[in-house]
Amino acid sequence: MKTNDPILVIEDEDDIRQMICDILEEDGYATVQASNGNEGLQLLQKTPEIRIVITDLLMPEKEGIAMISELREDFPWIKVVAISGGGILIPENYLNRAKAVGSDATLCKPFESGELLSIIEELNR
Repeated sequence: MKTNDPILVIEDEDDIRQMICDILEEDGYATVQASNGNEGLQLLQKTPEIRIVITDLLMPEKEGIAMISELREDFPWIKVVAISGGGILIPENYLNRAKAVGSDATLCKPFESGELLSIIEELNR
């Protein structure tokens, strides 16, 4: 079930962030964007209707694992999707750490739009 609540997309690479937002918006979701974890946390404090956060794990300023940990403390009701292309390690290492600190779902970059949308649909149930 779709809601009008915006989905927060936190990704430091502009083109990837925009692509994720385009996929979500084409499917009828509203989005809010942030380029790092600090910006994302500030947006969460200003936008209490956010219920889902999609966050990259490797970012400047505040990386995804630290962000997910803070989210779990300050916004435990928010669903979190962690995404990673892995950097110098294999992406599963980061994604497993994200699950360990409380992410609800993980996606390995690159991913298909259908994979992302099915995770969002599942989290909205």
